[in-house]
Amino acid sequence: MAKVTIRNEIRFILNGRDVALPSMAPETTLLDWLRLDRSLRGTKEGCAEGDCGACTVLVGKLSAGKLVYESVNACIRFLGSLDGTHVVTVEHLRGVSGQLHPVQQAMVDFHGSQCGFCTPGFVMSLYGLWMKSPDPSNAEIEKALQGNLCRCTGYEAIMRAARAISSHGKAAKDPLAAERKAITARLEAMRDGARVEIGAGKQRLIVPANADDFAAVLDKEPGATVVAGSTDVGLWVTKHMRDISPVIFIGNLDGLCDISEDNDVITIGAGVTYTDAFATLAKRIPALGPLFDRIGGEQVRNMGTIGGNIANGSPIGDTPPPLIALGAQLTLRRGKKRRTIPLEDFFIAYGKQDRQPGEFVEAVHVPVPAKGTKFAVYKITKRRDEDITAALGAFFLDLAKDGTVADICIAYGGMAATPKRAFGVEKALLGKPWTEATVETAMAEYAGDFTPLTDMRASAEYRALAAKNLLLRFFAETSGTREPTQVSRNEAA
Repeated sequence: MAKVTIRNEIRFILNGRDVALPSMAPETTLLDWLRLDRSLRGTKEGCAEGDCGACTVLVGKLSAGKLVYESVNACIRFLGSLDGTHVVTVEHLRGVSGQLHPVQQAMVDFHGSQCGFCTPGFVMSLYGLWMKSPDPSNAEIEKALQGNLCRCTGYEAIMRAARAISSHGKAAKDPLAAERKAITARLEAMRDGARVEIGAGKQRLIVPANADDFAAVLDKEPGATVVAGSTDVGLWVTKHMRDISPVIFIGNLDGLCDISEDNDVITIGAGVTYTDAFATLAKRIPALGPLFDRIGGEQVRNMGTIGGNIANGSPIGDTPPPLIALGAQLTLRRGKKRRTIPLEDFFIAYGKQDRQPGEFVEAVHVPVPAKGTKFAVYKITKRRDEDITAALGAFFLDLAKDGTVADICIAYGGMAATPKRAFGVEKALLGKPWTEATVETAMAEYAGDFTPLTDMRASAEYRALAAKNLLLRFFAETSGTREPTQVSRNEAA
């Protein structure tokens, strides 16, 4: 690898001005910096965990040569992750002639605000949607606002405002649209191919130049905290007050953000966000589309990565069970050395994965289900949107011509200390006729496969019963006794 130059400052654009920061604590959040250092207090702190959306800002990043703006949660977005981006806060909004911005005017006209605390976050989420879709459908509006909570107005007034934005102005004439070429050029000029290093001793942050540089850095700093989307690590800081230094930020890193397909296998780089992966996965593996729509809110999906969800090793991570059921493989890298293992083998025990010091998740390889096979995912939560999984079941089925089970893979989250297959249930179904009697007999094997826990999300008894019923639902939908729908595949409890 060619020698990498070192830069000792983070560079980005805040609203209209270039920013260069040679000093910052690795755990500094964008929200704290905006409010405390720049006195931009339109961005609010509500939950400090990426749930309420009061802190929503837009972050523009260069992706495949294009400038893309996305809503993010400033409360869990670290300042050190912003190198080479354009941060837009509510203070930057303005109409073409200096009046209220169309989004703001629509909120005023349709009484979309009462106490006003959450309003800037709603405005920024709607702004991001309006730039992408000037005349959005109700479904698009609801999806864009999944990550924004309001305790007093009621969402219908905000929905009416969202539908009326374009009556107050044209997205193509918005100042941010007019400035797009200039902002793109300024961000391109910031991309100098350097590694960023700030701080000394343990209190350091590093932004590698690319994936190869990241491999070299982590090999030398195996104890560093690796941060991709920070949707989990952010809470380590804001809720658990953990020391995460030194930190390596790898979001939007060249070499980790590619998604491709070859021979019906989709390869997803570890830095690919849920949002960036959605189009490909929803098209090629349709059951994953509705699942991804329920992972956090839009802000979380814009930040969170599939690789991070896997590397984190959580027993309630949403992506490992369906990827395990599909037979996904995982590529791990340390320095220049790589190895590929079945994804299910990566999870060893609670908090323990098959990852050596200095090794990181580089990519996951997901087979597209063959024609004629069946695949479904069911997520159980207390509320439908923006909620953490209580239990999640993923099912892959291949039937022989005589109607017997030729191949089956069943994987769950929330049922054990790791994402885990139901090996006993699979064995009881394999080679048997795909009938309700077979399924009901196999359900007895769940007791040997799982011993779920009781926690704030569900009791052990509820999880055990739900797991069995998800298999029964999968049978009903694949046997023709029940028509599969997006609701049934991803239904809240």
